[in-house]
Amino acid sequence: MRIPDGVRKTANVVLCLAAVVAIGWSGREIWLVWNNHRQIDAACGGLVPAGRVLDLSEAGGTISHRRLDDDSFDPDTGIPHDCEIFSTEAGERAGTDTGVRWFFTGQMGVLPAGQPRIADAPTKSPVDLLGRTTYPPQPLGGGIAGRVTDSSVTVQLPCEEGTAEDTSVRALWARAELMPPRGGQVSGDDRAVLAETAVETANNLADRLGCAERLPDAPDDVPALTAGPVPAARAEGTCAWYGKTGLAERSPYPDEVLESRTDRRMWDESCALVLDFGRADSVYAKETDAHDWLGSPDMPGEWFVSLRTYAGPVTEDLRLTGTDDGETPEPAVPGKAGRSATDPVWWASSVCDGRPQIHTMTIGRPGYAKLVASRMEEVFRAYVDDVTTRRHCTDVVLPGHSAFRADWGEP
Repeated sequence: MRIPDGVRKTANVVLCLAAVVAIGWSGREIWLVWNNHRQIDAACGGLVPAGRVLDLSEAGGTISHRRLDDDSFDPDTGIPHDCEIFSTEAGERAGTDTGVRWFFTGQMGVLPAGQPRIADAPTKSPVDLLGRTTYPPQPLGGGIAGRVTDSSVTVQLPCEEGTAEDTSVRALWARAELMPPRGGQVSGDDRAVLAETAVETANNLADRLGCAERLPDAPDDVPALTAGPVPAARAEGTCAWYGKTGLAERSPYPDEVLESRTDRRMWDESCALVLDFGRADSVYAKETDAHDWLGSPDMPGEWFVSLRTYAGPVTEDLRLTGTDDGETPEPAVPGKAGRSATDPVWWASSVCDGRPQIHTMTIGRPGYAKLVASRMEEVFRAYVDDVTTRRHCTDVVLPGHSAFRADWGEP
């Protein structure tokens, strides 16, 4: 059938207009993708893989970044300390007034760091005191030294041959973090993307610094974190040793734990022992008449014992906490052991794979610490024995018996 010329012309015009619209739409999309990559590269010094960031669930729409000032860059390396990425899709979901929301942070750096690492403070509970769910960090696995939290993945990479300006580098680290849902953890898909982002960022930084080693690909499946605390009898990771001591069944010892899977690659491994509110309240009721300085616990997890093991370059400048303003924190020296003069914090040391490790114990809060200090020698020794046995460490140095007394801060 012959199509009339008028109809044919009209159809051609419509098709041309559709093609123009499609080209315009396609061109806008191409420009948007290019601009989104450009924004991330500009914010993160070209080190954070923009394509990975754009795979995150909050990355839709138009991407922008916070303008960095001079203090945002390491003066020796020119590497950004962190980069903050915003999106319109995240803003729409959150209903922000500006229409955008900060949804991603990339961070990176070299070790040894310019500032010391500070051990846990007696006032810093391992449990969320606001009542939100607590998710103890877990190792990443997959042959990578990595740490997974409810909203981030951090990895480390040895870099013995690298240099940052005139300063030698021992290792580097990279972190990818997504702003999490309130009171929860990020999805499995986002966790996998964060792991890939952190690994690629570390490898890009290794290229920049001239490091010889590279991390393998991130594992495809990064398990969800398990909420805690849990009864000590159920401990099977970094706190399994405590469940075996039987101390959790006795007052005034903690009855619950916050733990992670064991992984000797971890540069910061923790086991936290906490008293649930029932145990803490019964200890207070039993002891308050004899100890009028013992304040009552107000919430679960307020009384705790935090045990940590630090490995790698961080051990070269690890400090014990201080509570007074302007106070210089005391060093935890490899090859030695002791206790803080001002706080209920103890440290031991060992050598694992030829490198020093520092093991710390912090008791919180001050009243509970004063009550149980003399009983914690057994706990700390059992913890250090477990860690050093698992990691095949030698040259273990522990605080002496006289260090486990409650006279810190006295003139």
